[in-house]
Amino acid sequence: MTQFDERNISMMMDFYEMTMANGYFVSGGENTRVAFDVFYRRNPDSGGFAIFAGLEQIIEYVENMNFSASDVEYFRAQNIFSEDFLNYLANFHFHGDIYAFPEGTIMYPNEPFLTVVADLIDAQLVETAILSQVNHQSLIATKASRIVRSAEGRFVSDFGARRAHNMDAAIYGARAAFIGGVNGTATVSAGKMFGIPVNGTMAHSWVMYFGDEYEAFKRYAEIYPNSAVFLVDTYDVIHSGVPNAIRVAKEVLEPAGNRLKGVRIDSGDLAYLSKRVRKMLDEAGLTDCKIVVSNSLDEFTITSLLKQDAQINSFGVGERLITAKSEPVFGAVYKLVAVSNGDKFEPRIKISENIEKITNPGLKQVYRIYDDSGQAVADLIAMADENIDLSTPLRYIDPVKSWKQRTFANCTAKKLLKLYVKDGRRVEQLPTLQEIHDYVRHQLANEIWQEEQRFENPHHHYLDMTPNYYEMKMNLMYNTRALMSK
Repeated sequence: MTQFDERNISMMMDFYEMTMANGYFVSGGENTRVAFDVFYRRNPDSGGFAIFAGLEQIIEYVENMNFSASDVEYFRAQNIFSEDFLNYLANFHFHGDIYAFPEGTIMYPNEPFLTVVADLIDAQLVETAILSQVNHQSLIATKASRIVRSAEGRFVSDFGARRAHNMDAAIYGARAAFIGGVNGTATVSAGKMFGIPVNGTMAHSWVMYFGDEYEAFKRYAEIYPNSAVFLVDTYDVIHSGVPNAIRVAKEVLEPAGNRLKGVRIDSGDLAYLSKRVRKMLDEAGLTDCKIVVSNSLDEFTITSLLKQDAQINSFGVGERLITAKSEPVFGAVYKLVAVSNGDKFEPRIKISENIEKITNPGLKQVYRIYDDSGQAVADLIAMADENIDLSTPLRYIDPVKSWKQRTFANCTAKKLLKLYVKDGRRVEQLPTLQEIHDYVRHQLANEIWQEEQRFENPHHHYLDMTPNYYEMKMNLMYNTRALMSK
């Protein structure tokens, strides 16, 4: 059995989580109930929003979290943990609650898109695993959305597995890319695991193996007559690849009642070549033959190609999607926001000289506010038990411009944080991956302002607060600073 077969992803944590957990245990605080929020501070690529992804894997993680005998022995060998704590680990299961936005929700900086409410040790031990999932999948989903939007309705497929940072990154990156809007993937394991449509035809090695390009295309057409797509840039796109593709289409496919589905270009000046190829195909009567391109594409190269009137029907996007090359770090954080005292939770706040690092304390709910046309005009942070009534104008506070008197009128509100895990077990049926994919598409088409979807200088989505919540935060900041100054 290999190390891969034996691995327990419950051990996916930073060592300080275990040292803190042991410290809480020996201090008698392991049963104290706490709340941690997960949020991020800045949109990738200076965009207008991000897409929440990875919730299903987080739920799977906490439901199956445990420490094997070998895991406990590993910790024992560190010679710093109490024996009672190690015995506690041997019987550990996560018994907390998880509130989250529905997976695929469009989200914005500084709002909690996931909250863990659990005993102190439970909440502390899941930190790294949760952040690992959301930081990776949310990043790739967000990048994929940008690439798909740049393609303006053309087919986009994930071609990135071989350039991903490892096998897990390829598989879950493909999942996230599908959430972000791509139409399919070349990654077989992701297709099998998640039901993502898979696609792919040939590499240059197929053409090179046969030596003769015509023979390579002919053999492929004979084996796959209903799905023939030829890679035409192994030698020379214009003088060899496309002429041979046309010849096979006429001599092999059409006599059998089939059509050439497409040609793929993987190098060179894609705008120029696609226009030349389109003309050649059309003159040969292959007006229905698609042109597929790949080779270090992203939203900016795709936008440039389309501005040049490139004749492209489909994009295969690899390394710049699967690694989110232009912005490879998402930056979600996990911060303590409340600690129980009897039957109540007392809010906690992190204060910093950097304004953006001051946290939003306490148990809370996030509402998305919609105008009468169904467009999302803002998000609103409220106390968790606060009643939001929009039957009359609702006063709110913009924390950046708190002196202004503002109200929501003729608006509706939707709660975003839902309970997905109760006492360690899921209590909400999770959507299929296709449903998450469609949910993202629906939001972008119907709810999110087009101005927020710009790649450059997008409109800023407002994150407002109810007066009650804002007052609580300001009082807590004042009292905390006063306490620190003593």
